[in-house]
Amino acid sequence: MPASLQPVSPVQLVERRPDMGAKAMARVLGNYLRALRESRALTPAAAGHHIRAHASKISRMETAHVSLKARDVDDLLELYGVGERERAEIGVLVQRSSQADWWQPYGEVVPDWLQQLIGLERDAHVIRTYENQFVPGLLQTPEYARSVVLSGHRLSPRHEIEQRVNLRLERQRRMNQPGAPVLWALIDEGVLHRPVGGPDVMRDQLVYLLDTLRQPGVRLQIASYEASAAATPGAAVTYLRFAQGFLPDVVYLEHMTSAVYLDRLEDLDKYRAALDELSAQAATPAASRVMLEEALKRYL
Repeated sequence: MPASLQPVSPVQLVERRPDMGAKAMARVLGNYLRALRESRALTPAAAGHHIRAHASKISRMETAHVSLKARDVDDLLELYGVGERERAEIGVLVQRSSQADWWQPYGEVVPDWLQQLIGLERDAHVIRTYENQFVPGLLQTPEYARSVVLSGHRLSPRHEIEQRVNLRLERQRRMNQPGAPVLWALIDEGVLHRPVGGPDVMRDQLVYLLDTLRQPGVRLQIASYEASAAATPGAAVTYLRFAQGFLPDVVYLEHMTSAVYLDRLEDLDKYRAALDELSAQAATPAASRVMLEEALKRYL
């Protein structure tokens, strides 16, 4: 195989991003395994047979939908012709990819379908999000977040409600650390007029959004009713954009009890184009400030 076509070793990527999280690490390893398999013209079934598994397990390993096992990875790397030294180095990365992440103490309030988003968002280069129901979670005040959590978990015990709120606030705190991704938020105009938590909660939330406009790591735009009618992704969406050569981009679509992750190029192109079009139609940050100030008058 020509050296120019050799997949980039995850060891090299980790050297550039030593603080890479476990979820991002698992995706990097999965992408590498898929690239190696395809470069050797092997089917998932053939690779699966080599490790005494079905083709579906190979697919789950390559898409980071299952925890990687050191023995399975080492056997696959040997099949793909990777040298012993590099296999040993990658084995260390496999162990890192299975380490407990910071959100583990929050227990059951972090369902499996949410873990990948939380694990990947801190490693993204840019997070683009569109919300048509609530203020984006990464921009919610504590009381607004509590009201949103209560709206979807009214029968949950109070300690679980507080865990969910604290989880959201911890995600925000980590987004304020050095090296955090840029947050580009598009908020539908209707969100400003939906009295989540009542007037006091909304007043504080809108004041916080006005303060957010001054933050260098945040770009905030309000999509007017006209703008969202002319161009919209159709529902709330989070688009994780990663630095070139690090990871493929990911689209996250959340439902009440599950979520969908999309990383096929054709899907990414469609959602990126929809967000680009809506951004072009939405108010500029300066005009968004005016819209926020006008909405705030309702709650004074």
